[in-house]
Parts: sequence; C-alpha cells; structure tokens
Amino acid sequence: MRATLRIGITLGDVNGIGPEIALRAVNRRGWPQHVQFVLVGAPAVVRAQARALGLRIPGRRISILDPAPALTPDWKPGQIRVDASRAAEAWIRAAVAACLDGRLHAMVTAPICKEGFQKAGFRVPGHTELLANLTRTRRYAMMLFGGSLRVVLVTRHLPLADVARKLRTADILEAIRLTGKALPWLGCRRARIGVCGLNPHAGDGGAIGREEIEVIAPAIRAAKRAGFNVTGPVPADVIFHQAVHGEFDAVVAMYHDQGLGPLKMLAFETGVNVTLGLPIVRTSPDHGTAFNIAGRGRANSSSMIEAVRQAIALAGRKNPWRGR
Repeated sequence: MRATLRIGITLGDVNGIGPEIALRAVNRRGWPQHVQFVLVGAPAVVRAQARALGLRIPGRRISILDPAPALTPDWKPGQIRVDASRAAEAWIRAAVAACLDGRLHAMVTAPICKEGFQKAGFRVPGHTELLANLTRTRRYAMMLFGGSLRVVLVTRHLPLADVARKLRTADILEAIRLTGKALPWLGCRRARIGVCGLNPHAGDGGAIGREEIEVIAPAIRAAKRAGFNVTGPVPADVIFHQAVHGEFDAVVAMYHDQGLGPLKMLAFETGVNVTLGLPIVRTSPDHGTAFNIAGRGRANSSSMIEAVRQAIALAGRKNPWRGR
C-alpha cells in the first residue's frame, strides 16, 4: 500500500477566486487514493463559499487547518481588504512550517493580492520571495509550465525600464543551474536548456545591444563548464518555437513578459508555477485573484487542478534541494 501524501492548499485571498478553485479541485474525481488534501484557511470562509457556490466539502479525504482563528477575514468578494491579506499571509506561514516538519508533503498556493499585502505592511513582491524568506532560501527561481513549454525567469517583477540595467551574469548562471537541477526532478533526463537573448535578434553581434555578449554569453559559458546542457543566447522570437517542437526541455527568459507571453498563449488556463530551489514542494496556478468574477461561481479551476497534479507528482520524488 502506498504511503499517504498530504497536500496542503492555502486559500489565498478569500475575496478572490482562491477558495472556489480549491474546492473545485478537491471535488474533482480521480485523485489517487493515497492522496489527502488539507485546506489551509478559515473553516467558516470555506463553508460559506461552498454553500454559496453549491460545492461540497468531501469528508474522508479532506480536512481544514485553521492556524490563525483570530485572523478569520470577512468574505467580501472582489474587494481588496487588509484582513484578507493578513489571513492569507498567516496561512502561507503555517503551510510552509507544516511542509518543513513533514506534516504536509507539498503545498499549493491559491492567489494572493499583492496590493493587499502592501497595504497590510508585508514588504514582499509576492509568494516566491515570501516562501524563500520563510525557508531561508537564498537561491531560487520561478518555473512556469504549460503545454510543452517550461520557462524560468531570470528577473521577475521588475519594470521593463530596469531589466537591462539590473541583468547580471551571476543571476543568469543561477537560473540555468536551478533549471538544470529541476529538470530531472520533473522527468526530463536530457535537461536541455535554451537561453533567451535580451535584444531583438539576440543583439545581432552587438549591432543592437551588447547584453548578449557582455552579460548573457559569459553565464552560458560558465554553465557549460559546470556540465549543464545549455544553448544560447537564442533570439526570443525563435527559441519558444524551438522549445515547443522539442529542441529544449526548458527556456531561461530574461524578464517576465518575455517568458510568460508565449507560455500563456499556449496554456492560459492550465499554466502552473513551481518554485525552484526550495527545500519543500510548492506549486500554484498561473493566474491572479480574478476579483472581477469572485463569488459568482464562474472561476475556471483547470490551472489549480494542474498545480495539484504537479504537487502530487513532485512530492513523490526526491527534491534536489531537500536537506541541503
């Protein structure tokens, strides 16, 4: 008999679609029998949303962990509220602690509201940085995947005007290293990595930008010396076509929209985010809180279902960053 896997799902901002897609995901038929789900959040909110949306709370294979009853927020669909963000942050902390001590084998995070976090006084750009802080992880990256694409970002939530100025060889090399370690964990034994250029035509030999020559190429050379199967810099208008057709197992992109534009075109409703470098398994749907449809029963849970599926798969494999 297979050992039980306990998958925690944090509810995120309750005024968004997080609780709805979490409930829809755990209600889906066909999950492996050895998997149990733990909804991390306020039971009152879960039950209220389940009643309003006509969803049930399965009994045998699901439980609700409420680590901060005093922070139970009001349910105000579509509103940005400090109480919801404070609760969401507490639930994330609790899920991380449970993963670190073995009570949970993986965590899936429903979307939070970054504006709400700022209003609540949490000075983190998003989930990724908060999780890194909580696990004391210095080197980490976002990998987004959907369809036949896997994309890792060198820079994340930077204004486009700052990307070229802040792009560093060391950060590109770190993204390649994290990608190279993650791909076997994800089942890609050849671990073929393509690296994007920054400028049109990858700079055309310096004619329209020197970042490829001075910043990106040195990282690629260092990665090759370290034994990684890496190619580039490749023009961004070519590399994703190549990846979709099987030439690369993952693409390292220089900035947010360079990597996520192609991915969301292919898998807008099924994209998944995995945080690389953590000593725990964390996945999430690749979308936001969708305040505009919250509370209406219209949320598409496909991305959450994929995030849960990936969490189950990764929790059953050896995490390359566990026990460092």
